[in-house]
Amino acid sequence: MPRRVAAALVACLVTTKVFAAQDEPGPLLEGIPKSPASPLMDVSQNGEPCAFGAVGTPLILFEAVTRSLCRDPKTREAWAGIRVRATQVMAGKENYFPTISGSWQDIRQTNNTHVRDVPVLSTDSRSVTQNTSLSLSWVLYDFGRRGAQLENARDLLAAAQANLDVNLQQAFVQAAKDYYDAQAAQASRNATARIEQSAAESEGAARARVSKGVAAISDQLQARTAHAQAIVNRVKADGDFRTKLGALAIDMGLDPDRALELPMASDQILADSEFSQSLRELIEDAKRAHPSVVQAEKELAAAVASEKAARRQGLPSFSFIAKSTRSNQPISPSLGQPPLSATQGTSYFGLQVDVPLSDALLHRAPTEQARAQVELQRETLNEAEQQVAQTVWNSYQILQTNTDNLSNSEILLSSAEESFDASQKRYKGGAGNILELLNAQSALASAQQQRIQALSDWRVARLQLAASLGKLGAWSIEPANGSPGVE
Repeated sequence: MPRRVAAALVACLVTTKVFAAQDEPGPLLEGIPKSPASPLMDVSQNGEPCAFGAVGTPLILFEAVTRSLCRDPKTREAWAGIRVRATQVMAGKENYFPTISGSWQDIRQTNNTHVRDVPVLSTDSRSVTQNTSLSLSWVLYDFGRRGAQLENARDLLAAAQANLDVNLQQAFVQAAKDYYDAQAAQASRNATARIEQSAAESEGAARARVSKGVAAISDQLQARTAHAQAIVNRVKADGDFRTKLGALAIDMGLDPDRALELPMASDQILADSEFSQSLRELIEDAKRAHPSVVQAEKELAAAVASEKAARRQGLPSFSFIAKSTRSNQPISPSLGQPPLSATQGTSYFGLQVDVPLSDALLHRAPTEQARAQVELQRETLNEAEQQVAQTVWNSYQILQTNTDNLSNSEILLSSAEESFDASQKRYKGGAGNILELLNAQSALASAQQQRIQALSDWRVARLQLAASLGKLGAWSIEPANGSPGVE
């Protein structure tokens, strides 16, 4: 008896310990990244990928993107979804374990019987009763139903991990685009300030010529108008820069009014494409490895496993069962006799076959639903492959166009600068006219904006193509040797 009571208590303690451990997220759950940004980061800060100190001055692209990956709501939601799927995998594994339950009772019992006409038959007794019970049930074979359920859970976990990769790719490109947009807006603001200064110089030159009587007053008025327009453009560019900076701050989880300092964007770009494969090879690689395709493939595999489990739902299962009970419940030999101490026990073990007859007859609808889900996921996979191919095609063409425009915009800017310098010298020397100067000034402002936009578009297009291939990661923008890391 003491050994059986001890065994029951140990079983209860073990069960309690297991339930308590389920509240601890540590090693029980597998496949969960350390942080939302971990899949795209190969470096960490003090061992914590999403642990940041003060914002860098100046703020480099690498820091802006990594902060954004850790703070983006969609990536964090996808990261939480992985934990949900990991718990389902853990539950699927637990289906292979035996079910053990134990109980122990300590009962204080009082029995009173009062026979009015025959007092000798009256009884009054008290007893302490202890009951112990230990049972075990272990499913040995169920025709693969548990295996299919575990396979479904694992595939859904892999799909959730791929979904996190998809969201990280999107958040990465968005943060980089906002960073480059802010840099372009900063360069545009500086360019408009220089144009404003040139317009002021042109107005001064026109005023001097009018005062000397060698130019009509209309020259001064036109130059003043151009100067006023340059001021308007500079104020507008300054506001646009603050707007872009606020969007970047929000990406990083900061307040939009947070003061950020960006380095000046370099206008020296080596436009040699790092994607040396042919376009056809790039598309085929993306259709095999892009996270959105991987996600669709895993969801299809999960649907197939779910169908397999549904088809086995009506099949029997074989279990090993065992139970042992022990009690010291007293027994009474007859009415009026005091209860006698006794010990009672029951033990058995054997095999149990469960045949779900109703499931076998009525489970056709869930099975057909699972088959329909498989067909739906096949179409989803086809759609994902087509979407990836289309995105790679578009991104490749955009990058090629922007690469060509890099040299074109450089030539355009150089020509516009030479034309403006020549027109300004001619006008100050008295050989040119105000219209020629103002046209050259306007052409220079347009060329500067096109050059700034071309540089920004090329940088974004390069990362967009990498994202469309599913090859984007923090390593592609990680600063090396102390470089600013903005390319």
